[in-house]
Amino acid sequence: MAVRKIIRMGHPTLRKVARELSTDELNSGLVRQLVADMVDTLEDYQGVGLAAPQVNESIRLAIIEIEGGETRYGHLDALPLTVFANPYYEVLDPSTAGAWEGCLSVPGLRGYVERPQSIRIKYQDLEGKPHQLELQGFMATVFQHEFDHLDGLLYLDRMTDMTKLFYEEELARYS
Repeated sequence: MAVRKIIRMGHPTLRKVARELSTDELNSGLVRQLVADMVDTLEDYQGVGLAAPQVNESIRLAIIEIEGGETRYGHLDALPLTVFANPYYEVLDPSTAGAWEGCLSVPGLRGYVERPQSIRIKYQDLEGKPHQLELQGFMATVFQHEFDHLDGLLYLDRMTDMTKLFYEEELARYS
């Protein structure tokens, strides 16, 4: 297990559509090692989610862990560390809400992004078993943010008002 370097905006891997993993790959030692490295990396960088392209692996794999409880976004249910292989989401209701998003691959910046607040995700676990979840509110935002990395998108691409892009330090100072 190792902490990997998170690549930053400008690196070409972040703009590629990641490829799906085969069932054989899901069960491989290489993918399991990558997941272990991603867990260490997520912990070291203190994030809630990490997509494989952020550690320069262009495959459809992400991990998310949410402690739960009261946050600046309201109450969030806890989500234990979960691996999402070959995930996709579909919008169930196009109604949107906005949140200030940041990204480990775009350090120091925050931007206001409006996203649909009701989605269904479909994914596989590392044994290849299919799963699906329906998510509402800010949880839906978290998953869309992470899964966008698998399609070569950053939260900046979802912003509609670039005057709502700030350095975190300045946002904290003047808000």
